Amino acid sequence: MNLLIHTAGAPKRLRLRDGARLCGLVLGVMVAAAMLPACTGVQPPAAYGPCPTAAQLAWQRMETNMFCHFGPNTFSGLEWGEGTEPEDLFNPTDLDCVQWCAVAQGAGMKGVIITAKHHDGFCLWPNPVSSHTVRESSWRDGKGDVLRDLSDACRQYGLGFGVYISPWDRHAPDYGTPHYNLTFRQTLEDALSHYGPVFEQWFDGANGEGPEGRRQQYDWTLFNTTVAALQPHAVIFSDVGPGCRWVGNEQGRGGVTCWSRLSTQGFAPGAEAPGAAVLGSGQSDGQCWLPAEADVSLHDGWFYHPQQQTKSLQRLLSIYYSSVGRNALLLLNVPPDRRGRITEADSVRLMEFRRALDTIFACDLAQESRVTASGQLGGGGCRRYAADNVLDTAYHTYWAVADTHLQPTLTLHLREAVAFNRVMLQEYIPLGQRVAHFAVQVTDTNGAWRTVAQGTTIGYKRILLLPDMRADAVRICFDGCLAAPVINRVALYYDAIYRPEEGERQ
Repeated sequence: MNLLIHTAGAPKRLRLRDGARLCGLVLGVMVAAAMLPACTGVQPPAAYGPCPTAAQLAWQRMETNMFCHFGPNTFSGLEWGEGTEPEDLFNPTDLDCVQWCAVAQGAGMKGVIITAKHHDGFCLWPNPVSSHTVRESSWRDGKGDVLRDLSDACRQYGLGFGVYISPWDRHAPDYGTPHYNLTFRQTLEDALSHYGPVFEQWFDGANGEGPEGRRQQYDWTLFNTTVAALQPHAVIFSDVGPGCRWVGNEQGRGGVTCWSRLSTQGFAPGAEAPGAAVLGSGQSDGQCWLPAEADVSLHDGWFYHPQQQTKSLQRLLSIYYSSVGRNALLLLNVPPDRRGRITEADSVRLMEFRRALDTIFACDLAQESRVTASGQLGGGGCRRYAADNVLDTAYHTYWAVADTHLQPTLTLHLREAVAFNRVMLQEYIPLGQRVAHFAVQVTDTNGAWRTVAQGTTIGYKRILLLPDMRADAVRICFDGCLAAPVINRVALYYDAIYRPEEGERQ
């Protein structure tokens, strides 16, 4: 059976070292362009619609990060603290943020986000505008600082450091008054000024009662501008960004259709957010670049509980395919225990998860194929936009076609028939998200093409789960595009570890 995918790619011709994710987009494009033969007079594709900033692109390329819910709830067994818990309740016996980061790195995570202040108002650092912090506890004689420990450990392991700071505060005496917004601004200023670069500021939209049942009218403009002023490269998470959006569920599942675009005018985090379906799918005509973040816990709860059950490897692989594999970033919660350490059971499962992903994606079966396409920007002599760039692992190289070519095809001619069951596609999102529908085709025994999978959006990354098949050619038909597609990767894999249910395919 022949399998044909309309994509372009070539054997490993280039190995651009596009550097750490902190390198700017412009530098990356310039480096890539300099290393490819010139295409005299051929203009690169124009950006289509809203596009990611350099910080948003670096964030998306992290793919998986660790969430750490840690605080008084770790010791009380609650998920939402009351705000009346004594400060001495927080008393980890062996806090070791280096261990957290060692586990995160070993699991392939690129960053760690800590619940610096949850809804109970307790601060894991000595916040000067709060009396409900580690400073008031007996832990380390009131001199402890979890943010200091974790930020230092993240730098040691080369991980991004992020903070979750809930605006809801069940302890603050001025919560529910106009003055509280200024208090919260000062809280942000202190947390974001003393611990080095912050890659993501995580805002929960929860807005419950405070003292005497009062509720707060959050000043989101004030909060967001404060973060932007202090940490200009931080991606701000909330239901409606402005840096990235909630995916609409806590199961770690992106929409089968998942646009990185959303119109946010008239919406706000929390009760005024768009519905879950819109958050999951995004909008093809959204006015803002607002990629999805899919958060999920390794257990049923978010904080540590003594009897917690760790999700199975099969469940984690399912989550990976439906988050990273559907154009979302995966934020996996791994809660430290009452010692202040990640449990052995969680660590073992995360290492198993990492080994499985490394095994599944170790061998791109398309690498040695010959790639043809129905068109190419600048013609066959213009290597910069050649079809075989889709096999190159350098991020800033891609295949492009003329602006008027809205239904191109890309074909991988494999050296021999190979067995595979995963197809990975990536759009070059620095130029926008363009593909609204595509099909993967193979040939039957009579040489006729038949469709074996269809999809809508691609975005940064789309991984299709196919039944086992064997083919010597694969074709991808981009048959529904808002603008001419720009594709920077196509790959084929065989996954012998995860077997999806029928409804999970594609």
